[in-house]
Amino acid sequence: MARASGTPPRRGRLFRLLWPLTSYLVTNLTVTVFWVLFFVLNKTTVKGREHVGTERNTLLLSNHQSMLDSFLVGLAAFNPRSLIQPRLLPWNPAAAENFYRTPILAWLADNWKCIWVQPGRHDLHALHRMIQVLPSSVMTLFPEGTRTRDGSVGRGQAGTGLLILATRARVIPVAIEGMREVLPIGKSMPRVFKRITVTYGPPVDYAEFLAQPRTRETAQALIDRVMAAIRAQHDGLRPKRR
Repeated sequence: MARASGTPPRRGRLFRLLWPLTSYLVTNLTVTVFWVLFFVLNKTTVKGREHVGTERNTLLLSNHQSMLDSFLVGLAAFNPRSLIQPRLLPWNPAAAENFYRTPILAWLADNWKCIWVQPGRHDLHALHRMIQVLPSSVMTLFPEGTRTRDGSVGRGQAGTGLLILATRARVIPVAIEGMREVLPIGKSMPRVFKRITVTYGPPVDYAEFLAQPRTRETAQALIDRVMAAIRAQHDGLRPKRR
């Protein structure tokens, strides 16, 4: 039965008991498959990996081009270190309509450390879950909330700013280019022999916002600053028009 709407699937005691092992095995097997896709069947260039580090409470905030972006961002940042440091496998807030459509896909998503999100709504349950897990881990998140259709970097949503204010996370801006060509919107099979670039920038300084009232306006101003950093990195990746 499809689970694209409603509430996240409930997991029993056995699933929760085995989850650390199954999540490690399923995610690293998936990472291996996507490593072949990104680095063998396509040409992927990684820049700025030294900025990421291994600290807990780290947010990798990226522009969004395809449904495979979270695998690229986490893999390029932490593979192969995540094989011996499983906590580096990032949490991934994921749209329920894309990652929880069927029981099998939902099981995979839970083992990929996905967090069920209902797009287009103020999903407080998802936000609370992110606040709960982020301080002890790493998370990949796409502040735009949707994939780009023209390649540009859009405006970030205030909810991501609220998450940053609540956790005081270390924020790494990430820019990716080329993933629209690998998996265009509406397609299900990845393409090969494309060029992909992912770049990680230095942590964003947002200390001034911590002294301001924790409102949606403050959160929006904060995420606007992060998106400006992502946009600047992304502009450096796109081919120059003549």
